Amino acid sequence: MSIRTTPPFRADHVGSFLRPAALLDARERHRSGAIDRAKLRTVEDAAIRDIVRFQEDLGLEGITDGEFRRTYFHIDFLEQLAGVETKGGIAVSFLSNAGNVDFAPPVMKVTGPVRHVRPIQVDDFKFLQSITRRTPKVTIPSPTMLHFRGGREAISREAYPDLEAFFADVAAAYQAEIRALADAGCRYLQLDDTNLAYLCDEKMREGARQRGDDPNELPRRYARLINAAISGRPAGMTICVHLCRGNFKSAWVAEGGYEPVAEVLFNELQVDGYFLEYDDARSGDFAPLRFVPKGKIVVLGLVTTKLDTLESKDALKRKIDEAARRVPLEQLCLSPQCGFSSTVHGNQIARDAQAAKLRLVVDTAREVWGTA
Repeated sequence: MSIRTTPPFRADHVGSFLRPAALLDARERHRSGAIDRAKLRTVEDAAIRDIVRFQEDLGLEGITDGEFRRTYFHIDFLEQLAGVETKGGIAVSFLSNAGNVDFAPPVMKVTGPVRHVRPIQVDDFKFLQSITRRTPKVTIPSPTMLHFRGGREAISREAYPDLEAFFADVAAAYQAEIRALADAGCRYLQLDDTNLAYLCDEKMREGARQRGDDPNELPRRYARLINAAISGRPAGMTICVHLCRGNFKSAWVAEGGYEPVAEVLFNELQVDGYFLEYDDARSGDFAPLRFVPKGKIVVLGLVTTKLDTLESKDALKRKIDEAARRVPLEQLCLSPQCGFSSTVHGNQIARDAQAAKLRLVVDTAREVWGTA
C-alpha cells in the first residue's frame, strides 16, 4: 500500500481535544475580568504546546491546536466577519444514549453585509506552525453555517434582498481568509460542516422545508458556495470537509445515512477528502461511498469520541474491509468520528480514553496500510 505523504493521513483526526483544567480555569478568570486577554493567550499557548506534543507522541502526522482558543467550533470564527452577530440563544435538544441534553447555544444573525475585515486564524496558525515539525492543520467552520440554521429569516433583508448576493459575499470573505492562511504557509485546511449531514435526517429536512428551503436543492446550493469559497486556494493546499451530526457533551442532533446527499457530496463538492462519521448506526451503511470518484479520499470515522468504551481493532479492520468493497482501500483513511470537544464543554469521555482511542487509530492504520 502506498505511503501518504500528503493529507489526509492514514491515521488522522478531526481536530478538537478535551480542554485541560488550567485552560478552563484561565478562561473563567478572563470572563470574570481577573486576567486580561494577553494572560489568557499565554495559558492557551502552554496548553497548545502540550496538546501538540501529545499528538506527536502518538504518531499523528496532522497536528491541530486542539481548538483550545475557541468556545464553539463555529461561532468564534464566524462572528469575526463583519455583518455577523450573535443574539441570545434558542434551545436545542441533543440526543444521547443517557437521555436528552438541552442546550441553548448563541444564535448567529446576518445583520449587514458580510465582509472579511481582518485575518481570523492566521496568528493562531503561525503559532501552531512554529511548534511542530509535522503538518499543521487549521479547522474552520463551513460557510454553510451562516445559512442553514436560520435560513432566510436569519439574514437581513435590508442588506440582502437577493440571497445570491449573500452567498457571493460569504464566498468572498472565505476566499480572503484562505488566501491569508495560504500566504502564512497553511497547506492543510478542514471545513467543519453539520448541515450536509443534517440534510440526511428527515426531521431536519422537514425543518428546512418549513423555513422555505428545498432539502433536495440545498446540497447543490451549498456545494456551489463551498466551491466558490475555496476557489482561490493555491496548488498544494489540501482541503477536506468534515460532516458532523452534532457533538455536544457526547450527544448529537441528527441521524441518517449519507444517501440523500452522497452524489452531490462526492462529485460536485470540489474538496480533496471527507471526514465521515461512521461510528454507529446513526450514520447508515457504506453504500453511499459508491459515488466516490477516483482521486478523492474518505477518512472513515469509525472510532467514537462520545463514549469511553474502546473499539476492537479486529472490528475496525472488518469495517474497513467492508468500506473497501465500495471504495478502493488506497482511497481510505481512519480517524475518530468527530472531535473530542467541539465546544469548550467537551464530551463525556475520560482523558485516558481520548489517548487510547487515538492510539488505536494509529495502530490500526499501521497494520492496515503499513503506515500511519
